[in-house]
Amino acid sequence: MEISQKGLDLIKEFEGLSLKPYKCVAGVWTIGYGHTKGVSENTSAITEQQAEQLLRDDIRYFERLVNDKNYVPQRLNQNQFDALVSFAFNLGGGNLKELCTANYKPGKKTVTHIANEITLYNKVNKKYCQGLANRREKEKLLFEGKI
Repeated sequence: MEISQKGLDLIKEFEGLSLKPYKCVAGVWTIGYGHTKGVSENTSAITEQQAEQLLRDDIRYFERLVNDKNYVPQRLNQNQFDALVSFAFNLGGGNLKELCTANYKPGKKTVTHIANEITLYNKVNKKYCQGLANRREKEKLLFEGKI
């Protein structure tokens, strides 16, 4: 599967667009729509078109993770897939795998479990973050097909 425009729009909404490098709430240098690889305070400004391309390039990695049955053994529809790509883009593969497989035994952890647990990932450095809580809530709504 590949992310839909709805999924990309959700990521863009929460990442925001910055054409110049900045430090995100976690203290990581970022540019564009949440791009971090190779970014420093000395990174040159980019165009909106470059930001779009960086996002699409970055997303490919997270699409592969969500498509990998070692990370996400559940069968997903497009909304569920999009929500988990957004989640993984924001929190990484380790958290994705934990969300979808922790304490997983075939037939036990369902997409309902994932929907119920996705909102628990709302902290930065063990501190509650309203921005993450808002994002997780929207991802849950997308996952459940409510948006």
